[in-house]
Amino acid sequence: MPYPRHLIQEGETVALDLRPHWWYFSRNILTGLPLAVVLVVVISERKHLGWAHDVVIYPLIAAVLIWAGWLTLKYFQWTMTHFVVTSRRVIYRTGVLSKKGVEIPLERVNNINFAQSIWDRIIGAGNLDIESAGKDGQSHFDFIRHPDGVQNEIYRQMEGRNMPAPAVAPAVPASPAGPSQSVPDQIEQLAQLRDRGHITPEEYERKKAQLLERM
Repeated sequence: MPYPRHLIQEGETVALDLRPHWWYFSRNILTGLPLAVVLVVVISERKHLGWAHDVVIYPLIAAVLIWAGWLTLKYFQWTMTHFVVTSRRVIYRTGVLSKKGVEIPLERVNNINFAQSIWDRIIGAGNLDIESAGKDGQSHFDFIRHPDGVQNEIYRQMEGRNMPAPAVAPAVPASPAGPSQSVPDQIEQLAQLRDRGHITPEEYERKKAQLLERM
């Protein structure tokens, strides 16, 4: 689901509309993998566990259901989280029922820093810090996709906003067209060309007849 169009101002263009990187689900992944392994072991060793199987399996199933509900909630939070860069603002919006938003006008941005660990560089994720002139001072954003590219795009939008508008050259009025030559004048010029030998008498007569037909 893209960022709602009705929240974009008139004349404002969207340069980036990003959701968090998939590493946003890292806690769910790291919790779910060992839980899945334990569940598979308990089910496969059912005969060997005996009465202990019934003691372990029900709490384990409850834990799996809780984990699935947690993952579902996390997914909806992910779908409703947007990091948007426009020609005027940096916008961060998140929340399923209750909403939280941050807006930073580009003209107030003072500095942009990003941080990536080795693992972050491998998967293409990272954190972004934007320093702005205002009461908040610095805004921190996690799980940004390719934060170095986002940093460059914000700077590019800032430069485009600060560039002066191209000067419009004044319109040059078209010069009025000169009066067209009359047919007698054109016949006279043809006669001069004939007398000088530039055209033959036959060509003169043919061109003269064409001009006379226009009268």
